[in-house]
Amino acid sequence: MVWSTWWAWVIAGLVLAILEVLAPGWIFLGFAVGALATGLLLWVGGPLGAMMAGSLPLLFLVFAVLSLVAWLALKRIFGLSGGSVKTFDEDINED
Repeated sequence: MVWSTWWAWVIAGLVLAILEVLAPGWIFLGFAVGALATGLLLWVGGPLGAMMAGSLPLLFLVFAVLSLVAWLALKRIFGLSGGSVKTFDEDINED
């Protein structure tokens, strides 16, 4: 199955990163980081990589958890503090 190979996840991560550039909004970037991290886990292997390669639901669960963690980390690092609405107290045209 193609989803059990590491390079498919890396390609999916790159496609999602390109999609983020075309339609910015922080959503696709979290999925891109999650897909790249999933591909890295499959490439490195080990016990978790072997379990993931044998079970498609576990593979998608790991991808979902890594994507959520990446999205939360990106929001914490690059997000606006105090909310996403910027308010102005004065008008540039008043003098």
